[in-house]
Amino acid sequence: MRRAIELAARGLGATSPNPVVGCVVLDAAGRPVGEGWHRRAGGPHAEVHALAEAGEAARGGTAVVTLEPCNHTGRTGPCADALIAAGLARVVYAVADPTPRAAGGAAALAAAGLDVAGGLLAAEAEAVNAPWLTAVRLGRPHVRWKYAATLDGRVAAADGTSRWITSAESRADVHRLRAGSDAVLVGSGTARADDPHLAVRGVPGAEDRRPLRVVADTEAAAVRPGARVLDGAAPTLLAVAHDAPAERVERLAAHAEVIRLPRAPGGAPGLDVAALLAALHERGVRSVLLEGGPTLAGSFAAAGAIDEVTGYLAPALLGAGPQALAGGGITTVARALRLRVTDVARIGPDLRITAVIPALIPTAPEES
Repeated sequence: MRRAIELAARGLGATSPNPVVGCVVLDAAGRPVGEGWHRRAGGPHAEVHALAEAGEAARGGTAVVTLEPCNHTGRTGPCADALIAAGLARVVYAVADPTPRAAGGAAALAAAGLDVAGGLLAAEAEAVNAPWLTAVRLGRPHVRWKYAATLDGRVAAADGTSRWITSAESRADVHRLRAGSDAVLVGSGTARADDPHLAVRGVPGAEDRRPLRVVADTEAAAVRPGARVLDGAAPTLLAVAHDAPAERVERLAAHAEVIRLPRAPGGAPGLDVAALLAALHERGVRSVLLEGGPTLAGSFAAAGAIDEVTGYLAPALLGAGPQALAGGGITTVARALRLRVTDVARIGPDLRITAVIPALIPTAPEES
């Protein structure tokens, strides 16, 4: 199953709005004879790839799958039918399919006489499929907030300079995060200060990954003609306030898609986060990499719309300058967002810490 989870991760950034899925087929003696993963939306599912590789060796064997095999016909046929036709004796899956349309595969397999077991390494399988599961369960994209800071939590110096706080190795690693995301999002402050490009570069095997570049430009004043985000390297969406000046919006619309959204409720600065995420969800976006500055991150935190955090910490001290998170509606220790650390790694001279907010990542019970 862990091998199937590794295979599933290869599809991150390429399968939306579908899940990532991995499959390993064992022969009757328990030897691996086929493996596969869902490579792109509309293409064959993981089980189909694994069965094709296994051929006749699959008969009487076991399929190990990260997600309950589907039981419906969409752009491809039901995987449950393919497993039955292959003559398998047993199917083990990690996570039950939560979508009513595709669920029922386990029951169909059992009705055909196969031995079926679910829940194996469910928590690990859910973690790799968090973007899709979040979208299904919460009706919005999964949001990973990425930031780079010094050990004293500063994302820029007192004079505003921020290039470069972290190392070239960390910056290269961020491109890996982008390649696994459906959209990369920044706010007007970052757009104005850094003129970011936001496209994927230098990631082997991800040459065709072009996540949607999104700028929350509330007043339609931060992104100007000639900005790097308008260069055509990847699609771009500019989100502006519903009452932004018409002449500015028309100027932007000549270079990229522009959508108008309500302002944040209660007189808070910026756009309504829920409305922005809903608009992205409608476009098939299931995962967002939030690369904006402290203010945008604070607005997402206040809206309860951060699911995962990846922080790159440089072994440096600045003593003054903006902090990584501004506001967020947190006024006392009792209201702190408590996260669960899932990974700590050295990236060049820096430290990368990844953590999730457990309340937003439901997990299924694990079975053998």
